[in-house]
Amino acid sequence: MSALLEVDNLQISARNDDDELTPIVKGVSFNVQPGEVVALIGESGSGKTTIALSSLGYTKPGLEFVGGEVRLQGEDVISMQNDRLRGLRGQRVAYLAQSAAATFNPALTIGEQVTESTVLHGLMSQEEANRRAEDLYRALELPDPDRLGKRYPHQVSGGQLQRLMAATALCGKPDLLVLDEPTTALDVTTQIEVLKSFKSVIKQEGASAIYVTHDLSVVAQIADHIVVLYAGEIQEYGTADQVVTQPSHEYTRRLMYAVRPPPAAGQGDETSDEHQRKAPALEVKNLLAGYGRTQNGAPEITVLRDVNVAIERGHSVGVIGESGCGKSTLARVMAGLLPAAQGEVLLDGAALQPALQQRSRSELQKIQFVFQMADTALNPRQRIDKILGRPVEFYHGLKGEEKRRRVGELLQMVELPQEFAGRYPEELSGGQKQRINLARALAASPEVLLCDEVISALDSIVGANVIELLKRLRLQTGVSFVFISHDLSTVASFADQIVVLYAGRVVEQGPTNAVLSPPYHPYTRLLISSVPELRVGWLEETMETQEAQAGIDRVVTLTDKGCPFFDRCPRAMKGTCDEETPPVRSLTGSHSIECHLSEAEFAQ
Repeated sequence: MSALLEVDNLQISARNDDDELTPIVKGVSFNVQPGEVVALIGESGSGKTTIALSSLGYTKPGLEFVGGEVRLQGEDVISMQNDRLRGLRGQRVAYLAQSAAATFNPALTIGEQVTESTVLHGLMSQEEANRRAEDLYRALELPDPDRLGKRYPHQVSGGQLQRLMAATALCGKPDLLVLDEPTTALDVTTQIEVLKSFKSVIKQEGASAIYVTHDLSVVAQIADHIVVLYAGEIQEYGTADQVVTQPSHEYTRRLMYAVRPPPAAGQGDETSDEHQRKAPALEVKNLLAGYGRTQNGAPEITVLRDVNVAIERGHSVGVIGESGCGKSTLARVMAGLLPAAQGEVLLDGAALQPALQQRSRSELQKIQFVFQMADTALNPRQRIDKILGRPVEFYHGLKGEEKRRRVGELLQMVELPQEFAGRYPEELSGGQKQRINLARALAASPEVLLCDEVISALDSIVGANVIELLKRLRLQTGVSFVFISHDLSTVASFADQIVVLYAGRVVEQGPTNAVLSPPYHPYTRLLISSVPELRVGWLEETMETQEAQAGIDRVVTLTDKGCPFFDRCPRAMKGTCDEETPPVRSLTGSHSIECHLSEAEFAQ
């Protein structure tokens, strides 16, 4: 069988201001057979996306093809003229970007966008494209397929939107799909749902695909062959089973080592109590918060309800849960970015003003926010010394040589060389920018760091390095962490306390070892069972479990009565769980679960 796509000695270089070429992709060769999924994997900067985009005859600005061929059904796409490329893109080769939310136009219906390219290319009439779209909605297991196209993007969940992006790409029946990190930013249950749908529809359609990712565990579930890349060169190329079970290259083994094991008790580090004080570093009590106008003491849209969380000094509390459960909202309330409608935020036992503007400089200094996307959090027009120097001057009044010395200390603290002070953010890698993002928060000498998905956009090796850095900083400085993440394995390795949020409620919390050991809340069990394992066939096995069948592919519903997890719980008791607010059951130590089941029933 002849290959659908042949990448032969592909060479791509970047042209600098002096008109000199720097090699980026260095002689890469591989094939994609009809009906096959080939994964491109490697850390950030390895060339994964650059190589994948070459199948569309496209390079990012500043890059250019300097050698080799990329043949689609025997035809070199690199040498195609623009009019031929316009016919290729979206018709023969379709691209799925990482962020579905940024891809869809909020002002147009889903159906208009899914069918647009197919109709514009003249592949189908509007009526035929609509029927094709509805068939794809069914194949992708999307709800209400006959009427889904009339909805707008904001009226579906993130996981559904990601699958709708796949429907958009598949509508015109392309020969090749290019999937660029399509599940990276998704929580574990949504990720498994999307992976299952992608794998099923690719098989049904007989489509071929290039799957770009840095997540080996995900690759093991969907790829037929894996290409391991480093610095624009292939380090290893083989079947998924070969690469996962018997990696031959040291770099592949490094990638595998960086993949954290499934979350379980005993993975985290011991935490010292040398920084302990009488009152918690930060605490929230009886929190009610949300968005919109507050009436009768409640926000128009309630996100958090009756939340109680305490962060001891020098400890790290991991906050986990699916997208939309209230994790980031909790951090925003703690920081004062979103005033709570009811309840208190306490710093060292003293109540804080709800709004950021009402807090003193000292209070602002003690609580710092490390934002998820360093790319957007750092001013691209400012050098690193100015980015770090501003909080140093604002909170500590340092100027001149003292300020420069402190900036140098901060760079040293996050393990970056001193010469980085003179660079701009665009001159740094993703992992380096995240370290600067962290250093800026540390510049205030805070007592609490609020970390919101700080490694979600990083590859496994860089992400693991950042986590090790956070551990060292906690030991050195005694700073407390609120660590928000949908990556349960990372939370298990870093946090000594875990708070499990669902639909704005704390359904379980306690020491990490207790939360990750039976008995579990049914929702906690679902989250743990949904973390991909680094082995071929895991996805199919998991989808057969009771938890997955009951809990995957369901919409999170906020409710004023009963348990919000009722519709997804395999242990739900009708007439009780849907009507009565579940009690908080205190188990061993500070471990508690909000559920109608008894402790004995949890363990069953």
